[in-house]
Amino acid sequence: MPRTSARRGAHRRPARPAAGRGGLGRREFLGLAGLGLSSALAGGGALLAASCGKERPVAPPLPPEPSPLPERGVAEYWNGRTQAGHFDFANWPLYIDTSPGRPDSHPTLDVFTSATGITVSYREVIENDESFYAGIRPLLEASRPTGYDLMVIPNGQVLADLIRRNHLAPLDAGRLPAFLANADESVANPSYDPNNRFTVAWQSGITGIAYDPNRTGREISSFRDLFDPAFAGRVGMFGDVRDLPNFTLVGMGITPEASTPADWRKAAELLRGQRDARIVRDYYQQDYIEPLRKGDIWLSMAWSGDIFQANSEGAGLRFVIPTEGGILWTDSMCIPVTAPHPVDAITFMNFVYQTDIAAKLAEGINYITPVPFSRDKIIRDAGTASGPTQAQLVATADSPLVFPVRSDLSRLRRYRVLSRLEAVEWNSLFQSVYQP
Repeated sequence: MPRTSARRGAHRRPARPAAGRGGLGRREFLGLAGLGLSSALAGGGALLAASCGKERPVAPPLPPEPSPLPERGVAEYWNGRTQAGHFDFANWPLYIDTSPGRPDSHPTLDVFTSATGITVSYREVIENDESFYAGIRPLLEASRPTGYDLMVIPNGQVLADLIRRNHLAPLDAGRLPAFLANADESVANPSYDPNNRFTVAWQSGITGIAYDPNRTGREISSFRDLFDPAFAGRVGMFGDVRDLPNFTLVGMGITPEASTPADWRKAAELLRGQRDARIVRDYYQQDYIEPLRKGDIWLSMAWSGDIFQANSEGAGLRFVIPTEGGILWTDSMCIPVTAPHPVDAITFMNFVYQTDIAAKLAEGINYITPVPFSRDKIIRDAGTASGPTQAQLVATADSPLVFPVRSDLSRLRRYRVLSRLEAVEWNSLFQSVYQP
């Protein structure tokens, strides 16, 4: 999710998908049935939601699905395919490096074209992965081109469905030597795509907590701080079915990847208690930075790159991975199985894993680069720069939000990969928290 002051000004990161932006439920506080929020967190006890006694909404029946397309092997897919000299790239807004004062100029793409002769039609068409998928899925099911040879999709329900439906091209590892040599272990062989059969990382980020220390009056270090009555009406949470549930599970001491429906119900109940106690001011997607700046909220769930960029613009916020842990998410490059120019697309996939190129992207995007060796290149660039540019490069190279230390990465967990049936229950449970 893009990285320039414009990208992180109006868009702090491409919007994380949600089924609808819901405000804080303005319900009467009915008490916590003798259980404090802190004790519920400590012991896993249930919180009494304001909707107690009402039936849980029943999800509509799933529509029938066509059978998945036949899976294609690597050799079968790539045999006979040749470079075309062009590819079409679908990405999120402001999610690539730009030239100063020229937001439509992307140096990395220019260098790629100069080095390979392959031109790129780059389009910032993904505002929400679910709506983007809804647009291309009928074409994929009909085995027709989508208009894109390369697309950036977050790990989550959409990516899981693309893989499950055999809508993505199987990657030829022999065409990805730079990825194999330089990819960080955090994005090699990820749980959402074992052995990187269909994806390689574009950029990653951390879901944690951001806060204004001048307003909280103390350091924030725990997931429990988001439930502290001392901050009633000053807490921001995400209004989505991805970060909100997974981050809550981690905060409860549950590994999301191994969580069960019983765990999800406990997490949803905990979040309803937080909401009904009016500790949450609002549920946000990408629009939480300005309320943090203004003091409408004092602490909030947050994405690491947003806080790096906000602070580069003088916000004075702090970002922390809670003691209980946080979430590591990854936006990945993948090739639709019907892409007309897959050789050109996979050539670009490999190109951005060269350390010099990864450094340029990290300098422009400010999220976690998948190529940690690129830090040395950024330091070298800083040595030949001056003034604000030099300061920004030094800040990038020194930031644990762009180059996290291994001990921080070890405290991060991945999103739960849901089956289609599991997603129905999951979405119903957590949408009911933030939708009125």
